[in-house]
Amino acid sequence: MSRARAVSGQRLGDLGAAHGVSVPPDLRRAKGWVGNLMERLLGATATSRSVPDFEKIGVELKTLPVSSRGVPLESTFVCTIPLGEVGDVEWEESRVFRKIRRVLWMPVQGERQIPVGERMVGAPLLWSPSDAQCAQLRFDWEELAGVIGRGDVESITGHLGVVLQVRPKAANAASRRRGVDQDGANFATLPRGFYLRSSFTRGILADNFSLPEVRRP
Repeated sequence: MSRARAVSGQRLGDLGAAHGVSVPPDLRRAKGWVGNLMERLLGATATSRSVPDFEKIGVELKTLPVSSRGVPLESTFVCTIPLGEVGDVEWEESRVFRKIRRVLWMPVQGERQIPVGERMVGAPLLWSPSDAQCAQLRFDWEELAGVIGRGDVESITGHLGVVLQVRPKAANAASRRRGVDQDGANFATLPRGFYLRSSFTRGILADNFSLPEVRRP
């Protein structure tokens, strides 16, 4: 947290320059740049493995692009979905639960009219879901995992799930993963990921910061 607080209030351009990291002109082709920079600055160790970013202390790092009023501007990626396994896993052993039970949120200015290098890092927040939030997440996860486990992954749209949703997670349309249909046969499908809806993360910020005109959903 001392490292995170030291980053708070600084511009991304200054942070990048101090660590020899060039700033992209925009994030359309560098969507993971801000998160990678924060991982480097704060000492995350997990790289691409399906464990919390700060593995030894069980803390996941999530950057959160926000508006000038502190409202999250997009949904938050949690983890990729192991399509052939998710239907056989209990909630407490799921990738989602491991990733969100302790999160270090790093809000960052995300409005597109602000040049990437000029965007400021906000105050950090170390957070764990409340019992009510955990129940919401578990309900959505069990519903979505059940649909995938039954072989209906292709029927899932982003509208399913109150706080957690499933969306394609691929570098391009040619990316494929092995799915299982209702008859147990393998087929190629787009990779999917679990995402937290922006209404959920907005509630987290509203619970912990004094933000203008921001209310819990």
